[in-house]
Amino acid sequence: MKLFIDTADPKEIAKLAETGLVDGVTTNPSLAAKTGLDYVESLQEICRTVKGPVSAEVLATETAGMISEGRRFAKIAKNIAIKVPLTWDGLKACRALADDGLMVNVTLCFSPVQAMMAAKAGATFISPFIGRLDDAGQDGMELIHEIRTIYDNYDFKTQILAASVRGIPHVRGAALAGADVATIPPDVFKSLLNHPLTDKGLAVFLADARKAGVRIREE
Repeated sequence: MKLFIDTADPKEIAKLAETGLVDGVTTNPSLAAKTGLDYVESLQEICRTVKGPVSAEVLATETAGMISEGRRFAKIAKNIAIKVPLTWDGLKACRALADDGLMVNVTLCFSPVQAMMAAKAGATFISPFIGRLDDAGQDGMELIHEIRTIYDNYDFKTQILAASVRGIPHVRGAALAGADVATIPPDVFKSLLNHPLTDKGLAVFLADARKAGVRIREE
């Protein structure tokens, strides 16, 4: 499963990209507002840092405006994915942008039928919001399972991008359910390797090495 970082902070992304484990980035105007930086300038910097898809979200709500904004975003870099909402206007824009050969991320998906419609519209990515479904008392992870089944039934190429990820259980569940991508807040990404037994085991190894006087000599 690919791991995207869900932030618009270029410095945070650059730091995490040093791990070699960041496959892409998702942004939106709300995340950009938190940085206090110009959205387009942030996207330019992020695209220089990360070679994988970088989602840039349109602000328009009608088809023509989405297409216009999407085409402007696409000029920033070749790895820009245009993020549009899962509305009728959004899907019409998705089809037009996809026909232009551009990557499109259809966001705010909350049902498997919505995901099917986005795939038919040519979406590169579909973004089901699992955390928000959980907040509403529904099973967000079940949505990933259902979308996976529909896409496999009809050989849709749209990638399932698990969004609204709240913690490691969501990452684990998305991977087991067959999501192609999970987009993860920086703090969750940093916690993915955490396990008390790993820390304990490393401490024991190092203590044993010190007791035994183990050294690794340089050549």
